Amino acid sequence: MQHHNFSKVTEILLLGFQNLKSFNYCFFSLLLTIYCVTVCGNLLIILVVSYSRSLHSPMYFFLTQLSFSDILLSTTIVPNMLQVVLYEGSSVSFIGCLTQYHFFSAAEALECLLLTVMSYDRYQAICNPLHYTSVMTLTFCLRLVILCWVMNFSSVLLIFSTVSRLDFCGPNVIDHFFCDLEPLLELSCSDTFIMKLETSFLVIVFAICPVTIIIVSYAYIIISVLKIPTVSGRRKTFSTCSAHLSVVSLFYGSIITTYVFPRQQNAKTLLSLFYTVITPLLNPMIYSLSNTDIKKALKKLFDNFFSSISYNWLF
Repeated sequence: MQHHNFSKVTEILLLGFQNLKSFNYCFFSLLLTIYCVTVCGNLLIILVVSYSRSLHSPMYFFLTQLSFSDILLSTTIVPNMLQVVLYEGSSVSFIGCLTQYHFFSAAEALECLLLTVMSYDRYQAICNPLHYTSVMTLTFCLRLVILCWVMNFSSVLLIFSTVSRLDFCGPNVIDHFFCDLEPLLELSCSDTFIMKLETSFLVIVFAICPVTIIIVSYAYIIISVLKIPTVSGRRKTFSTCSAHLSVVSLFYGSIITTYVFPRQQNAKTLLSLFYTVITPLLNPMIYSLSNTDIKKALKKLFDNFFSSISYNWLF
Protein backbone atom coordinates (compact mmCIF):
# COMPACT_ATOMS: atom_id res chain seq x y z
CA MET A 1 0.00 0.00 0.00
CA GLN A 2 1.38 3.39 -0.91
CA HIS A 3 1.81 5.66 2.09
CA HIS A 4 0.73 9.28 1.76
CA ASN A 5 1.98 11.91 4.17
CA PHE A 6 -0.68 13.80 6.05
CA SER A 7 -1.00 16.04 9.07
CA LYS A 8 -4.14 16.23 11.14
CA VAL A 9 -2.58 18.51 13.73
CA THR A 10 -3.00 22.17 12.75
CA GLU A 11 -2.08 23.79 16.08
CA ILE A 12 -0.03 22.97 19.16
CA LEU A 13 -1.04 23.76 22.73
CA LEU A 14 1.89 24.81 24.93
CA LEU A 15 1.10 24.26 28.61
CA GLY A 16 4.07 26.24 29.89
CA PHE A 17 3.98 26.86 33.64
CA GLN A 18 0.79 25.50 35.15
CA ASN A 19 1.53 26.16 38.82
CA LEU A 20 2.07 29.93 38.75
CA LYS A 21 -1.54 30.83 39.61
CA SER A 22 -1.52 34.37 41.07
CA PHE A 23 2.20 34.84 40.30
CA ASN A 24 1.78 34.81 36.53
CA TYR A 25 1.65 38.63 36.28
CA CYS A 26 4.82 38.98 38.36
CA PHE A 27 6.57 36.34 36.27
CA PHE A 28 5.34 38.03 33.09
CA SER A 29 6.82 41.37 34.24
CA LEU A 30 10.11 39.69 35.18
CA LEU A 31 10.41 37.93 31.81
CA LEU A 32 9.56 41.13 29.92
CA THR A 33 12.23 43.03 31.88
CA ILE A 34 14.81 40.30 31.27
CA TYR A 35 14.02 40.28 27.54
CA CYS A 36 14.37 44.06 27.22
CA VAL A 37 17.66 44.05 29.17
CA THR A 38 18.94 41.10 27.10
CA VAL A 39 18.25 42.76 23.75
CA CYS A 40 19.56 46.15 24.88
CA GLY A 41 22.67 44.63 26.48
CA ASN A 42 23.62 42.62 23.40
CA LEU A 43 22.87 45.53 21.07
CA LEU A 44 25.10 47.68 23.26
CA ILE A 45 27.94 45.17 22.89
CA ILE A 46 27.53 45.24 19.10
CA LEU A 47 27.41 49.05 19.12
CA VAL A 48 30.44 49.59 21.35
CA VAL A 49 32.58 47.11 19.38
CA SER A 50 31.58 48.80 16.11
CA TYR A 51 32.18 52.27 17.56
CA SER A 52 35.54 51.75 19.28
CA ARG A 53 38.56 51.20 17.04
CA SER A 54 40.48 49.67 19.95
CA LEU A 55 38.01 46.76 19.88
CA HIS A 56 38.42 46.04 16.16
CA SER A 57 40.07 42.66 16.71
CA PRO A 58 39.04 39.04 15.99
CA MET A 59 37.95 38.32 19.57
CA TYR A 60 35.51 41.24 19.66
CA PHE A 61 34.32 40.57 16.11
CA PHE A 62 33.31 37.06 17.20
CA LEU A 63 31.73 38.59 20.31
CA THR A 64 29.39 40.69 18.16
CA GLN A 65 28.31 37.51 16.37
CA LEU A 66 27.69 35.85 19.73
CA SER A 67 25.56 38.83 20.79
CA PHE A 68 23.55 38.55 17.59
CA SER A 69 23.03 34.85 18.33
CA ASP A 70 21.81 35.69 21.85
CA ILE A 71 19.33 38.24 20.46
CA LEU A 72 18.06 35.65 17.97
CA LEU A 73 17.66 33.01 20.70
CA SER A 74 15.92 35.33 23.15
CA THR A 75 13.60 36.78 20.47
CA THR A 76 12.67 33.29 19.28
CA ILE A 77 11.68 32.07 22.75
CA VAL A 78 10.62 34.91 25.06
CA PRO A 79 7.83 36.79 23.16
CA ASN A 80 5.78 33.62 22.74
CA MET A 81 6.61 32.55 26.30
CA LEU A 82 5.16 35.84 27.59
CA GLN A 83 1.83 34.85 26.05
CA VAL A 84 2.12 31.35 27.55
CA VAL A 85 2.75 32.80 31.01
CA LEU A 86 0.06 35.46 30.80
CA TYR A 87 -2.72 33.09 29.70
CA GLU A 88 -1.40 30.00 31.54
CA GLY A 89 -0.92 28.20 28.24
CA SER A 90 -1.13 29.21 24.62
CA SER A 91 -1.84 27.68 21.24
CA VAL A 92 0.47 28.13 18.28
CA SER A 93 0.00 26.97 14.72
CA PHE A 94 1.79 23.78 13.74
CA ILE A 95 3.89 25.67 11.18
CA GLY A 96 4.62 28.34 13.81
CA CYS A 97 5.76 25.63 16.22
CA LEU A 98 8.13 24.16 13.64
CA THR A 99 9.42 27.64 12.78
CA GLN A 100 10.12 28.43 16.41
CA TYR A 101 12.04 25.18 16.86
CA HIS A 102 14.12 25.78 13.73
CA PHE A 103 15.13 29.30 14.78
CA PHE A 104 15.83 28.03 18.31
CA SER A 105 18.05 25.20 17.06
CA ALA A 106 19.76 27.59 14.64
CA ALA A 107 20.60 30.02 17.46
CA GLU A 108 21.87 27.21 19.72
CA ALA A 109 23.98 25.62 16.97
CA LEU A 110 25.42 29.01 16.00
CA GLU A 111 26.39 29.70 19.60
CA CYS A 112 28.14 26.32 19.84
CA LEU A 113 30.19 27.06 16.72
CA LEU A 114 30.99 30.64 17.73
CA LEU A 115 32.21 29.59 21.17
CA THR A 116 34.46 27.06 19.44
CA VAL A 117 35.85 29.69 17.05
CA MET A 118 36.47 32.02 20.00
CA SER A 119 38.38 29.28 21.83
CA TYR A 120 40.57 28.84 18.73
CA ASP A 121 41.17 32.60 18.71
CA ARG A 122 42.32 32.46 22.36
CA TYR A 123 44.55 29.48 21.53
CA GLN A 124 46.26 31.41 18.74
CA ALA A 125 46.62 34.56 20.89
CA ILE A 126 48.26 32.75 23.82
CA CYS A 127 50.04 29.77 22.26
CA ASN A 128 51.19 31.44 19.02
CA PRO A 129 51.35 35.18 19.80
CA LEU A 130 54.04 35.93 17.20
CA HIS A 131 51.91 34.51 14.38
CA TYR A 132 48.54 35.69 15.72
CA THR A 133 48.08 38.68 13.40
CA SER A 134 49.16 36.70 10.33
CA VAL A 135 46.79 33.81 11.12
CA MET A 136 43.72 35.63 12.49
CA THR A 137 43.31 38.03 9.59
CA LEU A 138 40.03 39.77 8.77
CA THR A 139 39.53 37.53 5.75
CA PHE A 140 40.10 34.39 7.79
CA CYS A 141 37.71 35.55 10.53
CA LEU A 142 35.01 36.36 7.97
CA ARG A 143 35.44 32.93 6.43
CA LEU A 144 35.05 31.29 9.84
CA VAL A 145 31.85 33.19 10.56
CA ILE A 146 30.44 32.45 7.09
CA LEU A 147 31.30 28.78 7.58
CA CYS A 148 29.41 28.82 10.90
CA TRP A 149 26.34 30.32 9.21
CA VAL A 150 26.48 27.90 6.26
CA MET A 151 26.78 24.86 8.53
CA ASN A 152 24.01 26.26 10.67
CA PHE A 153 21.49 26.81 7.89
CA SER A 154 22.38 23.50 6.25
CA SER A 155 21.51 21.66 9.47
CA VAL A 156 18.27 23.64 9.86
CA LEU A 157 17.21 22.74 6.30
CA LEU A 158 18.05 19.08 6.97
CA ILE A 159 15.87 18.99 10.10
CA PHE A 160 13.06 20.94 8.43
CA SER A 161 12.91 18.62 5.43
CA THR A 162 12.78 15.54 7.66
CA VAL A 163 10.23 16.84 10.17
CA SER A 164 7.97 18.13 7.38
CA ARG A 165 7.68 14.54 6.07
CA LEU A 166 6.44 13.21 9.42
CA ASP A 167 2.74 12.62 10.15
CA PHE A 168 1.22 14.32 13.20
CA CYS A 169 -2.14 12.76 14.03
CA GLY A 170 -2.58 13.95 17.62
CA PRO A 171 -2.55 14.64 20.51
CA ASN A 172 -1.42 18.23 20.13
CA VAL A 173 -0.34 19.16 23.69
CA ILE A 174 3.28 19.93 24.64
CA ASP A 175 4.11 20.26 28.33
CA HIS A 176 6.71 22.98 27.74
CA PHE A 177 6.93 26.72 27.14
CA PHE A 178 8.41 26.38 23.63
CA CYS A 179 8.51 23.86 20.79
CA ASP A 180 11.50 21.65 21.50
CA LEU A 181 12.30 18.64 19.32
CA GLU A 182 11.83 15.83 21.85
CA PRO A 183 8.24 16.73 22.91
CA LEU A 184 7.43 17.56 19.28
CA LEU A 185 8.51 14.11 18.08
CA GLU A 186 6.37 12.50 20.78
CA LEU A 187 3.32 13.90 18.97
CA SER A 188 4.23 12.20 15.69
CA CYS A 189 2.51 8.99 14.61
CA SER A 190 5.28 8.25 12.09
CA ASP A 191 8.49 6.32 12.57
CA THR A 192 10.97 8.90 13.91
CA PHE A 193 14.07 6.67 13.60
CA ILE A 194 15.56 8.69 10.71
CA MET A 195 14.86 11.94 12.55
CA LYS A 196 16.59 10.66 15.69
CA LEU A 197 19.52 9.42 13.58
CA GLU A 198 19.93 12.84 11.99
CA THR A 199 19.64 14.50 15.40
CA SER A 200 22.39 12.27 16.79
CA PHE A 201 24.62 13.20 13.86
CA LEU A 202 23.96 16.92 14.41
CA VAL A 203 24.67 16.56 18.15
CA ILE A 204 28.09 15.15 17.23
CA VAL A 205 28.75 17.99 14.76
CA PHE A 206 27.42 20.90 16.83
CA ALA A 207 27.99 19.72 20.40
CA ILE A 208 30.53 16.92 20.88
CA CYS A 209 33.06 18.11 18.29
CA PRO A 210 32.94 21.77 19.46
CA VAL A 211 33.32 20.72 23.12
CA THR A 212 36.29 18.53 22.18
CA ILE A 213 37.96 21.39 20.28
CA ILE A 214 37.35 23.78 23.20
CA ILE A 215 38.82 21.31 25.71
CA VAL A 216 41.89 20.67 23.55
CA SER A 217 42.38 24.42 22.98
CA TYR A 218 42.27 25.17 26.69
CA ALA A 219 44.58 22.24 27.45
CA TYR A 220 47.21 23.87 25.21
CA ILE A 221 46.41 27.29 26.68
CA ILE A 222 46.92 26.04 30.26
CA ILE A 223 50.23 24.41 29.28
CA SER A 224 51.41 27.69 27.71
CA VAL A 225 50.26 29.75 30.70
CA LEU A 226 52.10 27.45 33.15
CA LYS A 227 55.34 28.09 31.24
CA ILE A 228 55.15 31.81 32.10
CA PRO A 229 57.65 32.38 34.92
CA THR A 230 55.77 34.98 36.99
CA VAL A 231 52.47 34.56 38.79
CA SER A 232 51.29 38.00 37.68
CA GLY A 233 52.12 37.14 34.07
CA ARG A 234 50.19 33.89 34.26
CA ARG A 235 47.22 35.66 35.85
CA LYS A 236 47.24 38.47 33.28
CA THR A 237 47.48 36.09 30.33
CA PHE A 238 44.76 33.73 31.52
CA SER A 239 42.48 36.65 32.40
CA THR A 240 41.96 37.20 28.65
CA CYS A 241 40.18 33.82 28.60
CA SER A 242 38.13 34.20 31.79
CA ALA A 243 35.03 35.73 30.16
CA HIS A 244 34.96 33.18 27.34
CA LEU A 245 35.53 30.30 29.74
CA SER A 246 32.69 31.53 31.97
CA VAL A 247 30.28 31.77 29.00
CA VAL A 248 31.29 28.29 27.77
CA SER A 249 30.75 26.77 31.23
CA LEU A 250 27.41 28.51 31.61
CA PHE A 251 26.15 27.53 28.16
CA TYR A 252 27.25 23.90 28.02
CA GLY A 253 26.65 23.28 31.72
CA SER A 254 22.98 24.24 31.47
CA ILE A 255 22.42 22.29 28.23
CA ILE A 256 24.13 19.12 29.49
CA THR A 257 22.19 19.28 32.76
CA THR A 258 18.90 19.68 30.88
CA TYR A 259 19.26 17.08 28.12
CA VAL A 260 21.73 14.47 29.37
CA PHE A 261 20.62 13.81 32.93
CA PRO A 262 17.09 12.36 33.27
CA ARG A 263 14.79 14.55 35.33
CA GLN A 264 11.11 15.23 35.79
CA GLN A 265 9.40 17.47 33.22
CA ASN A 266 8.96 20.33 35.71
CA ALA A 267 12.69 20.30 36.48
CA LYS A 268 13.56 20.23 32.74
CA THR A 269 11.24 23.18 32.12
CA LEU A 270 12.95 25.24 34.80
CA LEU A 271 16.42 24.26 33.57
CA SER A 272 15.41 25.18 30.01
CA LEU A 273 14.71 28.68 31.28
CA PHE A 274 18.37 28.97 32.17
CA TYR A 275 19.89 28.46 28.70
CA THR A 276 17.05 30.08 26.72
CA VAL A 277 16.46 33.17 28.89
CA ILE A 278 19.17 33.63 31.53
CA THR A 279 22.27 32.79 29.46
CA PRO A 280 21.58 35.42 26.73
CA LEU A 281 21.09 37.92 29.56
CA LEU A 282 24.34 37.06 31.36
CA ASN A 283 26.67 36.79 28.35
CA PRO A 284 26.99 40.57 27.66
CA MET A 285 27.25 41.22 31.41
CA ILE A 286 30.10 38.72 31.79
CA TYR A 287 32.05 40.24 28.90
CA SER A 288 31.39 43.85 29.87
CA LEU A 289 32.13 43.45 33.59
CA SER A 290 35.24 41.28 33.25
CA ASN A 291 36.83 43.05 30.28
CA THR A 292 38.72 46.28 30.89
CA ASP A 293 38.80 47.24 27.20
CA ILE A 294 35.02 46.99 26.86
CA LYS A 295 34.46 48.96 30.08
CA LYS A 296 36.73 51.74 28.79
CA ALA A 297 34.98 51.74 25.41
CA LEU A 298 31.57 51.86 27.10
CA LYS A 299 32.65 54.78 29.26
CA LYS A 300 33.98 56.64 26.23
CA LEU A 301 30.79 55.93 24.27
CA PHE A 302 28.53 57.21 27.05
CA ASP A 303 30.75 60.26 27.65
CA ASN A 304 30.57 61.22 23.97
CA PHE A 305 26.83 60.55 23.91
CA PHE A 306 26.04 62.74 26.91
CA SER A 307 28.47 65.42 25.73
CA SER A 308 26.65 65.52 22.40
CA ILE A 309 23.28 65.82 24.17
CA SER A 310 24.57 68.65 26.38
CA TYR A 311 26.02 70.48 23.39
CA ASN A 312 22.78 70.19 21.41
CA TRP A 313 20.77 71.34 24.42
CA LEU A 314 22.96 74.40 24.96
CA PHE A 315 23.12 75.44 21.32
